[in-house]
Amino acid sequence: MKEIIQQEYGYLFEDALLNEIVKVGSLKKAKKGDQLMEIGGVITAMPLLLDGAIKILREDSRGDELLLYFIEKGDSCAMTFSCCMGTNKSEIRAIAEIDTSLVMIPAQYMKSWMTTYESWQQFILQSYHTRVMELIETVDTLAFLKMDERIFKHLQDKVKVNQNEIIEVTHQDIAYDLHTSRVVVSRLLKKLENEEKIELHRNWIKVLEL
Repeated sequence: MKEIIQQEYGYLFEDALLNEIVKVGSLKKAKKGDQLMEIGGVITAMPLLLDGAIKILREDSRGDELLLYFIEKGDSCAMTFSCCMGTNKSEIRAIAEIDTSLVMIPAQYMKSWMTTYESWQQFILQSYHTRVMELIETVDTLAFLKMDERIFKHLQDKVKVNQNEIIEVTHQDIAYDLHTSRVVVSRLLKKLENEEKIELHRNWIKVLEL
């Protein structure tokens, strides 16, 4: 495990911190679609992604979901930090976007590492900044983009995190992520195909314009 942690985080953390991560961290693997965190659950550890990607979702009072952002390898989740630091329950749902490997760090080490290792403190603060900017982008997307533009941006984002222009996804999956109906998604996907931005297939989509 040390070698892959060194590969993904060696440029961020000093050897002493890397050794601590190897000592206290536990390796976890998740298949595409696996739920890693549930709304209302108690968070006892924070993730460091070694490979793959995770999508972070919020849920409204009716149980409808909205995608907030993706977490990719070499990163972590700022909302997990907040819950760990305050021993709060999770406000988000985390689902593996693709097959994912991660190291789970017990929550009690977060506070001590913040004062012991400057590189850890910088990593946490930078992760907060990145997540805030992504949330601002999500708000801007909701406020300023038409639904067909939101769908196309969503597909482009999935291409990026999957590292593949072919996305295995259903119209209903997209509707869940974007908090809209499958009928609307299907109609606008056909519009995007007519504009030669995507190719539609059964349960998968090829994005032509990146």
